[in-house]
Amino acid sequence: MVTGASRGIGAATAEAMAAAGAHVVLAARDRDGLDEIAARIRDSGGEATPAPTDVSKAGDVKRLFADAEGIGSPAALVCAAGVLKSVPFAEMTAEVWGETLDVNLTGSFLCCREAFTAMRRSGEGRIINFASLSGVYGTEKFPGLAAYNVSKYGVIGLTEAIAAEGKEHGISAVCISPGAVDTAMLRQANPSLRPGLTPGDVAELIAALLDSPLEAASGANIPLFSNA
Repeated sequence: MVTGASRGIGAATAEAMAAAGAHVVLAARDRDGLDEIAARIRDSGGEATPAPTDVSKAGDVKRLFADAEGIGSPAALVCAAGVLKSVPFAEMTAEVWGETLDVNLTGSFLCCREAFTAMRRSGEGRIINFASLSGVYGTEKFPGLAAYNVSKYGVIGLTEAIAAEGKEHGISAVCISPGAVDTAMLRQANPSLRPGLTPGDVAELIAALLDSPLEAASGANIPLFSNA
């Protein structure tokens, strides 16, 4: 299962996982975008099921996982859904703050909780969450991204907690923290920042991680610095 699968890193990851032989459940709010990615995967000989979902809503997430049970128990979850609004801190509204944390952090929590429950029953599973270099201590921060930065710090902590509790159940969790990736979100965050990674670069890493032993790395945060 891949959230945020209608565009950017999420879409590229879904395509990479399908190419590796997985039946991918695509989750995002953009129904048309999901249908487009699903069609592309099927045209390439893969299997994909679009599932319009707002990950910030507990009811949507429960329905997503309940519907996916017809395909099988989730072997892997990739949480790539995210939002970003650049607002100076003194002008930050509670609405912008709440929406950002609801999608980026609470959305990851809701999806991880449902996946963890299903994976615990099957005795194995892999979870990959997306944070950002914006959520890594000691990296350069940009003005206007207070809510986004805080949400990504939280995702790293969430991943560490899942790894600690998942060990006895055969569940591994790893966090990926990309830097400048060529996406619409990067251009929104900092139009002058030159991307050094493509969504495809990140997707290849995810596919490789999911095809490798993850137990020893469970709980790790992997920063991806720009090649530019």
